[in-house]
Amino acid sequence: MPTTHAIPPILDSRKLLTFVTLARLESFTLTAGEMAITQSAVSHAIKALEQEVGCRLFDRRGRRAVLTPAGEQLLAHANRILTEMQSACAAMDAMVK
Repeated sequence: MPTTHAIPPILDSRKLLTFVTLARLESFTLTAGEMAITQSAVSHAIKALEQEVGCRLFDRRGRRAVLTPAGEQLLAHANRILTEMQSACAAMDAMVK
């Protein structure tokens, strides 16, 4: 019988943007304010992303959220992914103008 492999989750751009913003600001409250969403929405997005990737991405130190080694690793990828997405959108905008 052939072995079936689970399809890995596709990372959501909104969750990645929330992750990158939280990594930069180190604050759920500031991230919520900058993104114009609730603090609860930030928490849910990060929790969902951590479940998707299978590890903790931030250590909570009082009011600060500090990247774990896994979070540092994902941050490098997330920045590249978001940059590529912005480039793709810009290229599509240029084509329709």
